[in-house]
Amino acid sequence: MLLTIKGTPGEYPLTPIAELFGAQDPTNFLFAYWALFVIVNILSVLVFNLGFARKLPILKNVVIYLVMLFGNMFITFLAFSMPIIEALFIAAIVLGVYRFQMRKRKQEEHVETVDNQ
Repeated sequence: MLLTIKGTPGEYPLTPIAELFGAQDPTNFLFAYWALFVIVNILSVLVFNLGFARKLPILKNVVIYLVMLFGNMFITFLAFSMPIIEALFIAAIVLGVYRFQMRKRKQEEHVETVDNQ
């Protein structure tokens, strides 16, 4: 069985966020692209900082963020038809909860070591 796209010819399935910004309208596509690009960049930076970032020299950070901005241009095109933004949002929540739990555990361990001394 062949996979077919429902709808009229020339109409592609969009994610709810892409539809929210009006990406289905060709005259509004540029605004939708830049809106999704900004959201993808904000969430990518957030996920990177919550899960993977280490203390690096400023020049290395600049290079990392520039490469991330360049790569996110292509990821934004995928965000029109795939749930990229939703996945980044869930990853940010999971990493945020993990970071919060780790901080809470370290504070408890610090209090226990101070009390034991």
